[in-house]
Amino acid sequence: MLGYEEFQPITLNLMINFKFTCINFCDIEEKDGASQDYCDETKTQYPCNPNKGYYGRGALQLTWNYNYGPAGSNIGFDGLNSPETVAKDPVIAFKTALWYWLTNVEQVTGKGFGPTIRAINGDRECDGKNLNSVNDRIGYYKQYCNQFGVSPGDNLSC
Repeated sequence: MLGYEEFQPITLNLMINFKFTCINFCDIEEKDGASQDYCDETKTQYPCNPNKGYYGRGALQLTWNYNYGPAGSNIGFDGLNSPETVAKDPVIAFKTALWYWLTNVEQVTGKGFGPTIRAINGDRECDGKNLNSVNDRIGYYKQYCNQFGVSPGDNLSC
């Protein structure tokens, strides 16, 4: 079980990334998401349903068949055949956000804020792909750190 000292950075990073996602992309479903191909056929453990789209839905905009499949298995919905559940059920939407965070992001906590950005939206924002979004996230993070009276630390960018 995590003590406050270990839990506090996890909570702060989650709040910052969640706030940024909700303020800047406060959509239940990704805009133009249905036109995107988020089916990775190399992930044969999570086969795509050709009649479904695995675009961004929910609080952290879950994407890809290889996320919908295990999220559904862990949370208790059919992520591959009913991915729209994430957009239609607010409890599932937040459970998928927490599942994604604990599965993909928590392991980089403690290594700086930058790795959390990479774990959530690295393919869209990092390595110079969307510097404005990265800078906005860092700005929110610094603002929250200031309000909590804690140092933002090093390694803020991705």
